[in-house]
Amino acid sequence: MRFPRQLFTAALLLASSAVFAADSPSTEGEKAAKPIPEAMHFVSQDMVKIGGRAIEYTATAGTLLMKDKDGEPIALFGYTAYVKKGGDRNKRPILFAYNGGPGSASMWLHMGILGPQRTVVNDVDYTSTGPFRRVRNEFSILDKADLVMIDPVGTGFSQPVGDAKGEDFWGVDQDIESVSNFIARYVTDNGRWNSPKYLLGESYGGIRSGGVANYLLSHYSLSLNGVILVSPYMDFIAGNAGLKIDLPYINYFSTYAATAWYHKTIENRPDDLQAFLRDAEAFAIDDYAPVLLKGHRATEEERAQVLAGLQRFTGISADYWDKANLRIDEGRFAKELLRDRKMNVGRIDSRFSGEAINHLSESFKYDPFFPAVGPAFVATFNDYYREKLGVKTDRKYVTSGGLYKDWDGSHAQPGSSHKVPFANTAVDLAYTMIQNPNMRVLVQQGYFDLATPYGATNYFIDHMDISSELQKNIQVEYYEAGHMMYLHPPSREKFSKDLAAFIGE
Repeated sequence: MRFPRQLFTAALLLASSAVFAADSPSTEGEKAAKPIPEAMHFVSQDMVKIGGRAIEYTATAGTLLMKDKDGEPIALFGYTAYVKKGGDRNKRPILFAYNGGPGSASMWLHMGILGPQRTVVNDVDYTSTGPFRRVRNEFSILDKADLVMIDPVGTGFSQPVGDAKGEDFWGVDQDIESVSNFIARYVTDNGRWNSPKYLLGESYGGIRSGGVANYLLSHYSLSLNGVILVSPYMDFIAGNAGLKIDLPYINYFSTYAATAWYHKTIENRPDDLQAFLRDAEAFAIDDYAPVLLKGHRATEEERAQVLAGLQRFTGISADYWDKANLRIDEGRFAKELLRDRKMNVGRIDSRFSGEAINHLSESFKYDPFFPAVGPAFVATFNDYYREKLGVKTDRKYVTSGGLYKDWDGSHAQPGSSHKVPFANTAVDLAYTMIQNPNMRVLVQQGYFDLATPYGATNYFIDHMDISSELQKNIQVEYYEAGHMMYLHPPSREKFSKDLAAFIGE
């Protein structure tokens, strides 16, 4: 994917419209290629009560056949759309949503908070044996907006077709381009060009959303009313502890402190989490960061002072921190924090804990979050999709394709023809906000998220190259939960209200 100059004329816009050619099988005479699976469309009707009001809707689950600029089929793109009956498509908002990974299907957001059905789990307890339950979701966004859940290629039922290969889609820029093309195609096919339009991405969906917002504007002149970033991963450098770079350790520290507070591993633990976190944040910036940046130039006194603070805020001994040269990534932290209890904490949500495997290891062997809630989500989604929505296929719905292992992490930032090796699409988002100053951004972030810690989220927001006036377009909401904060009942209610208010404005 590249970022050429903006396409403002109708002629140039039409030139790029080949990607939403009609779903039609190849004709005789075209060059021989792999058989193209047929697109699937399963339509049903239902209702959900939200705020005591019944919302009747049409659900469409299936795939769209996407084509390249030469009209050749390249992918079946999976999606689930919910459209309110009787809604004015020129006025009613439409929300395009996806999870992250890269390589994660949209099942988590779909059944966790956004869709009309919700998986029932016991938050930090293990919901790992059936029968599993799904219920009508009174927290769904369908009272405020129509909804399109997107499964990028390699997830859900989405797959390359024809001569296309997975690597054509599996990379920062490739993914941005393909998801943008799907959105533009859906908007055209369904007459939604006048609708207020929003993106919602969770986790790696943040990197995707920053790029998609800019791509849609620069390639299709399609402007968004808003972008919602849920537990966003935006900047590879700022958000990856374990690298030989000091910045991520500073950004992770406040979440280490939050986790220690939750599991009561610290002495003289205060009752007030927020006051404790403000102290931890100040320590990370004012004391910890300077010593990391000084390296061997830090004095013994400065180092000793920081070691004492690291122990005070985490409960992990100063001796351990010293042996780790003041730097612990989230995997080592998750293992060490509760080592004396023979437990490790979760990465996706550090409130979760589970019995450890290999008590001498220096990194955790599994994230307790996934076996605690994963079976319930997979079971209820498949039951809902196949039995309720009537999706009849023998194909497996891929919840996680593990695509990150083969992912091209390089990215061509706006205004540059050269790729950088590691993506930061907060730059793309800033470009989009400058060119579309009416676009608003909502960030929803949990305190107990070791996958995308709130310190890294604050960092990218604080360093976006936009004016103070545009900074007012960014709204940040915090939750006392983890990456999927909507599993925590009080946070689920707040999440729903925050999102509804943002779109309702």
